[in-house]
Amino acid sequence: MRIAEISPADVDAVVALWEEAGLTRPWNPPAVDLQRALDGATSTVLGGYRDDRLVGTVMVGHDGHRGWVYYLAVAASERGAGLGRKLMQAAESWLTANGAVKLQLMVREANAQVIGFYTRLGYADADVRVLGKRLD
Repeated sequence: MRIAEISPADVDAVVALWEEAGLTRPWNPPAVDLQRALDGATSTVLGGYRDDRLVGTVMVGHDGHRGWVYYLAVAASERGAGLGRKLMQAAESWLTANGAVKLQLMVREANAQVIGFYTRLGYADADVRVLGKRLD
């Protein structure tokens, strides 16, 4: 498997993968999030490719100190083979190379399977509460 920054030609495949993985929400158009990441000076989306077919993604970005991960997705046909772990390693490497000293991510409380995945990778509850406010 090859991991590289996605190209504009991958946009439709990325959005389809995010939808298949259940990561999208009606109030948050995935193509808009994707374009923001690709246009940002401190963010990107890494793609996992098997035989030139997109089978995984991870969106990474940082604020100068903390790195963030979003949209970690693996095609259903590829799950359980270590691709998610490889994408997270690539995200960590990208963030380290770009000056981030800490990585944070958000997982919905009810998503026990994904929380277990991140726990196995060494991530722990940071004992903080994330507050949010829609600005649109």
